[in-house]
Amino acid sequence: MRDNEQLYVFDRQVLTSKTPQELLDGHLAVADSWLVENGRVRHLAEHYERFTQWALAEDAEQDYASFCAAVTELIPMEGRWFPRIELLKNTDTGQSQLVFRLREAPNQIDSMTLWSYSEPDPRTNPLVKGPDLSLGLQMRRAAQMHGADEAVILNSDGYILEGALSALVWFRDDVLCAPGNDLPWIPSITRMEVFAIAEQMGLATRTEKVKPADLVDLEIWGLSSLHGIRPVEEWVNLGGPVAQPRHLEAFNKRLRMLSTSIK
Repeated sequence: MRDNEQLYVFDRQVLTSKTPQELLDGHLAVADSWLVENGRVRHLAEHYERFTQWALAEDAEQDYASFCAAVTELIPMEGRWFPRIELLKNTDTGQSQLVFRLREAPNQIDSMTLWSYSEPDPRTNPLVKGPDLSLGLQMRRAAQMHGADEAVILNSDGYILEGALSALVWFRDDVLCAPGNDLPWIPSITRMEVFAIAEQMGLATRTEKVKPADLVDLEIWGLSSLHGIRPVEEWVNLGGPVAQPRHLEAFNKRLRMLSTSIK
């Protein structure tokens, strides 16, 4: 728990302040998070919908709609925040608990350096955010030891899946590309936004099955709800350079326009 974090548990239709010691003894089954700046956020309903879809597979008895409404009410309208919602579950007892963490957002980072994780995808549940979050942080720390900001997860055949805590896209000329649905990656709301922007701009989009070396000399982005679009400045041991961002300004302008008031 961060020093500046406020922790709440959803009990009897109310979010109640708790200490970490009062949380359910269980594992993180589902999680979601998003950036709020002065009461404005991108696609909050989609974050809630994604969380609910995942959580229903773990516990169909919880009142997720009321939980999400209570979370929205507690988010301040001023400041920069990075709230996280969670479903904790004890597999032995079958009990679950809905948790809300109100956290100040870390500083914005506008670019990134990538490093290919040295082992095949180690995640146990790559299609759901939550169970492998701590593993994602471990992979990111490994990347930092190699002078990078983010680890790129590859499958056993060496094909790109996504970043440890981010989605990846790239451009071939004016065609926006990303890994396809035949590969396991967490459904990214920011990726959805970026693909929608491309289509609005009249740009072609497609999915590809590629290895890191296939992206030499291309414009590459890392995507997340926290940092939005981050151009990749370098990819450690890629075998060649990456291209300078050519589409970034136009996409960032449209991405900012997607923010709406949470209340």
